[in-house]
Amino acid sequence: MEKWSLMTITVLLALTVRWAVSLGSYSGAGKPPMYGDYEAQRHWQEITYNLPIRQWYFNTSDNNLLYWGLDYPPLTAYHSFVCAYIAKLINPEWVALHTSRGHESQPHKLFMRTTVFVADLLVYIPAVILYCFSLKETSAKKKVSSALCILLYPGLILIDHGHFQYPLSLGLALWAVLCLSHDWDLLGSVAFCLALNYKQMELYHSLPFFCYLLGKCFKKGLKGKGLVLLAKLAGTVLVSFAACWLPFGTDVEQIMQVLRRLFPIDRGLFEDKVANIWCSLSVLIKIKNVISPRTQLKLSFAVTFLSLLPACIKLTVQPSLRGFKFALVSCALSFFLFSFQVHEKSILLVSIPVCLIINEIPFMATWFLLVSTFSLLPLLLKDELLLPYAVTTPAFLAVCLASFSILEKTSAEDLQLKAFSLSLKGYVSWFKSFPRIVRSLVSGTGLSDAALPPPQRLPDLFPVAVAVVSCLHFLLFLVYFNVVILWDSKNRGQKKIS
Repeated sequence: MEKWSLMTITVLLALTVRWAVSLGSYSGAGKPPMYGDYEAQRHWQEITYNLPIRQWYFNTSDNNLLYWGLDYPPLTAYHSFVCAYIAKLINPEWVALHTSRGHESQPHKLFMRTTVFVADLLVYIPAVILYCFSLKETSAKKKVSSALCILLYPGLILIDHGHFQYPLSLGLALWAVLCLSHDWDLLGSVAFCLALNYKQMELYHSLPFFCYLLGKCFKKGLKGKGLVLLAKLAGTVLVSFAACWLPFGTDVEQIMQVLRRLFPIDRGLFEDKVANIWCSLSVLIKIKNVISPRTQLKLSFAVTFLSLLPACIKLTVQPSLRGFKFALVSCALSFFLFSFQVHEKSILLVSIPVCLIINEIPFMATWFLLVSTFSLLPLLLKDELLLPYAVTTPAFLAVCLASFSILEKTSAEDLQLKAFSLSLKGYVSWFKSFPRIVRSLVSGTGLSDAALPPPQRLPDLFPVAVAVVSCLHFLLFLVYFNVVILWDSKNRGQKKIS
C-alpha cells in the first residue's frame, strides 16, 4: 500500500510539473508567417478534418505542403483527425479550412496543451509506472525513485509541454519494451509497429527490436519453436502495418507519396544546429558544399550502419533483456550522431532508453540526461523557455542525487566496466569530475547562449558551441555504451531463453 501511495504522489508531482511548464510559451508563438510546431499540429488537424484522406499528403489548392504539410506516418494523421473532431465540437474556428491558419488564443492553447497532457497521462506515464514496477532485484523504494527520475526528466517535459509535441511514439515504444520484458513478444511487436507508424524516427529503435527477437528465434531453434515464433512475429508485423496503412493501400501512388513525405532526402544532411557529428564537423569543413546530397546520404548511411553493427551482432548472438535495453541506447545514439536529416529533438529517442537503465548506471544515465537537455537549449531559448529549463534541470539533478547517490557510483563496478577495468585502470577516477563538467556546461556555454549577444560576425556562435560541446559528450557516451555491451559479462536477473 505504501508503494502505491508513493507512486501516486510521484505521478501527481510529474503532472504538476508538466502543467506548470505548459503555462509558458510554445514553438512559434506570435511569429508569423510560419509560426512553429504548435501551428503545425493545429494545421494537421485542419487538413485531416476538412480534406479526404487521399489529399492529406498531396499538394493541392487546399493543402499547401510548403506550409507545414504532413510528413509523419498515418497514425499521426489519424490522431490529428481525432483531436480535430473534438476541437470542432468546442470551437469550429480552430480547424476551419484556410481561415484558421495561424490561429492563436488562450482557449485554443488550453485545448492543445490538454491534448498533450491527456496523451501523456494515458500512454506514456502508465508505461513508465508499470516498467518501474516490473524491475527485477529492485527494492520498492528504488522502483519509486526510478519512476520519479524518469517522469521528471526535463528534456521530454520541455519539448512536449513547452515547445509542443505529443509523447505517443515514445510511449508506445515503452509499452513495446514492457511487453518484451514479460515475454509478450507478439504484443510488443504490435506496440512497436504502432510507434513506428506514428513517427518514422522510431527507426532509431528498430534494429534492437529486430535483433533481440531474431536472436530469441535462433535460441529456440529455427527448426522448431523458433521457426514458429518467427512466423508469428512476421505475421504480426504485416497485419499491424496493413491495418495502419489500409486507407492508403488501394493506390500505389498514395503509398509512394506518403513515403516521399516521410523521407525527404532533398532537405539535406542536417538542419539548424543539431549536436551530431555532421553539424559539428561543418564548423571546420562545410560538408554540404563539398559533397553532393546523394553522396551525403550514402556516407551517413555507411557510417551509421558501421557504428551500430557491433551492438546489433552481440544482441543477435546473445539476446538478453539487459543487452536489449543497452542496445536501444547505443543504436539510437548512433542514428542521432551519424544519420541523415537529424533534428535536435531526436535526442529524446536516445534519452528515453537511457531513462530505462537509470537504476543500473545512475551516474552515467544522469550525466547523459543532463547533457541531452543542455543540447536542446538553443531550441528552448528560441521558444522563450529559459525559465522552465532553469528550474526543471537543477530539480531533476537534485532528485537523482537524492534517489541514487550518483556521485558515489563511480567505481568500475558501478559504471558496469568491471570486465573492462584492467585496460581502464587508473582512469575511472576522472568520472568524479562530473560536477565540474556540469557546472562548466551551465555556467559557461549555457549562460553565454542565454545572456550574451553573439558577435556580429558570428551570429550562431553560441548555438554552435552548445552543439559541439554536446556532440563531444555524445561521442564519449557512444564509446561507453558500446564498451558496456561488448564487454558485458554480467547478465544478472536475466531469464534464460528456452
